[in-house]
Amino acid sequence: VQLQACGGGLVQAGGSLRLSCVASTRTFSKDAMGWFRQAPGKEREFVASISWSGGSTYYADTVKGRFTISLDNAKNTVSLQMNSLKPEDTAVYYCAQTSAGGGWHRTDRYDYWGQGTEVTVSS
Repeated sequence: VQLQACGGGLVQAGGSLRLSCVASTRTFSKDAMGWFRQAPGKEREFVASISWSGGSTYYADTVKGRFTISLDNAKNTVSLQMNSLKPEDTAVYYCAQTSAGGGWHRTDRYDYWGQGTEVTVSS
């Protein structure tokens, strides 16, 4: 499985960006996709996740109400719409795929990771 993320860039605080991640294949019907981020000097943290089957979504409290995760089953693509961006959202964003049935907020539940796309929010 290969994951290709894109859409990062530089944006002013209050602005928006849309990240996309294309998965080369899906392995099981209960796959889910997640977005994580890692700021300089910090651990990788959960941002959002979505199941391929029913579209169940989960968000970190820090992004709830500002970010929206969505998927396009036909294209094996998951997107992350990021609105009202803040400087503290600055990080490298990674998409990941899991075949685990739960625990999608945990990095160790994911089998495959994309290469990351950098998001910088200026104040």
